[in-house]
Amino acid sequence: MPDSVQEGLFPSFFLGGFECSTHRRHDRKRLDLVASTRHDDLAEEDYAALAVHGIRGARDGVRWHLVEAEPGRYDWSSVLPQMRAARKAGVRVAWDLAHYGYPDHIDPWSEGFVEGLARYAAAFARLALEEEGQPPVVCAVNEISFWAWGGGDTGHFNPGTKHRGEELKRQLIRASLRAARAAREAVPGTRVIAVDPLIRVVPVRPEDREGAEGHSGSQWQAWDALVGQCWPELGGGPDGFDVMGVNYYWNNQWEHGGRTIEPGDPRFRPFREILADAWKRYGKPIFLAETSIEGTPRAAWFRYVCAEVRAAMRAGVPVGGICLYPVVSHLGWDDDRYCPNGLFELEAPGGVRPRHAPLAEELRRQRALFDEMARGHSVPEDPDALSELSVVLRQVEEERQVIREAESAEVSRIA
Repeated sequence: MPDSVQEGLFPSFFLGGFECSTHRRHDRKRLDLVASTRHDDLAEEDYAALAVHGIRGARDGVRWHLVEAEPGRYDWSSVLPQMRAARKAGVRVAWDLAHYGYPDHIDPWSEGFVEGLARYAAAFARLALEEEGQPPVVCAVNEISFWAWGGGDTGHFNPGTKHRGEELKRQLIRASLRAARAAREAVPGTRVIAVDPLIRVVPVRPEDREGAEGHSGSQWQAWDALVGQCWPELGGGPDGFDVMGVNYYWNNQWEHGGRTIEPGDPRFRPFREILADAWKRYGKPIFLAETSIEGTPRAAWFRYVCAEVRAAMRAGVPVGGICLYPVVSHLGWDDDRYCPNGLFELEAPGGVRPRHAPLAEELRRQRALFDEMARGHSVPEDPDALSELSVVLRQVEEERQVIREAESAEVSRIA
């Protein structure tokens, strides 16, 4: 199998990621996706379900605001059930330590944030060694770039400022570096992943080119700084991270200041090329840390992504895994609407979450294809994956348009 198994990162090529955001929104409401998906209550069932589908690797989160509700005192009772459930199921977990959230008593702009994350990371590494019997895999700060944008530039979530994105990004980089080194010092052999989105912004007019290129280029800043290729004063170096985790969704390519560039658009760049660019830039082990889409297109999107990953691997990119993220559907951050994007649905009658059958079947098929590839057998390209995805997306949009027209007609009738 690819590098994930060879290097001992995960026992399976496919992973399942549990949504574990813990930030405060712009209205100061604290989100806790582990709780709202009931993953805390259903951890044993959730991890057993992953194993049934051949998934032996996962991403999950430690909720810092619960662990360190009092400064300097760590209460691990909120994460121990997840750790023990994963171990019972034979699933190896990469743990997010700060998934957009932090305790209320910490000022994210202060040195206390940097030092606090480092102490907490070291303490968790020691706990994980005790519970898991081996050095942990951790992501100190999830999606530094997205957090800097959402929390520092737009004020969408904590710390809730605007036009301070670069300042927040630099702070998160410093914190990530300090936490990674503290965890390794506490438990030698700890592996650190750095996760951020891969994006592509395309100019619509000639005057948009500079802005589009600048936005696209900003995706590399956090990774660059972690390994010391930019902002050297932050302390980055070769040990900044061990494994590169890249996130890629259906809407990660868009027009500068405009709409999403969807699969099937002539401007849509194949994911295999985007993935190759990321690996060539750093030459570190790499895996797809998040990918999904809502609703009916779930299986078609997954088929497309898997076809592109295999193409990248044939071209020499040593992709170490693909994480279905989120693996359990959840409620939306802003409005609690249902987001049907997982392998498993949110509701769990009798403690069992229904699976999304088309995605489960596609996962079974893709596991077989990647197993064949790992054994050195030839696996043909899947040239129809993109066109099939385009058809499904178009059908979904047509259905939505019919619904919009019906709703508009009803409003007119009532008026």
